[in-house]
Amino acid sequence: MTIKAILTDIEGTTTDINFVHKVLFPYAYDHLPGFLRSHSDDAAVQSVLADARVELGQPEADLETLINAFLGWIEQDKKVTALKSLQGLIWVDGYEQQDFTGHLYNDAYEYLQRWQQQGLKLYVFSSGSVKAQKLLFGYSDFGDLTPLFSGYYDTNVGHKREATAYRKITAEIGLPVAEILFLSDIEEELDAAREAGMATTLLARDQTPTESTHPVVQSFQQIALTNI
Repeated sequence: MTIKAILTDIEGTTTDINFVHKVLFPYAYDHLPGFLRSHSDDAAVQSVLADARVELGQPEADLETLINAFLGWIEQDKKVTALKSLQGLIWVDGYEQQDFTGHLYNDAYEYLQRWQQQGLKLYVFSSGSVKAQKLLFGYSDFGDLTPLFSGYYDTNVGHKREATAYRKITAEIGLPVAEILFLSDIEEELDAAREAGMATTLLARDQTPTESTHPVVQSFQQIALTNI
């Protein structure tokens, strides 16, 4: 079966995990209180705050309560959709002010470009919000790469370790599921994608390739697009 679409994770796959954990997350954490206090009347922020109140089960929670909740979710590395949305809003400022650019591995940049030029459709599925995904690729080390991608998905379609999320993505892409290749550095995510019928490949970038039930590579250069 020949692959016609590639669905890729970001953290640890296209992008160094240290960029996310040592640049993006600390930036959001440090700027979150001031950002919320100065932007609490913005429509986009109001929507995020409403979602956070639902998540907390506290419909009357005030701003300071919500600030503490967001900071706690960051400290606990919780995959809360409201938090991911808020982080995306904060990172807009960071990217636009050129406080940082979105990291991409050289091989990921090279092969994403090559595959797109060859006619493959490229999609992103990350636990980070769609806004955050577009910011990272839009303000990447290599410039604006958003034209490479045909679609972006986050946890609004479902958990990355559950097959239902990949079934929803497949339905939206509109190709036979076996023609879609999912790339990730997380075994459990690949298990879920394979359960849904996708082809899979494990990126083991900075470590000795592990034993896996999925094909294992250390760079995009080693990824096979046929006979998977």
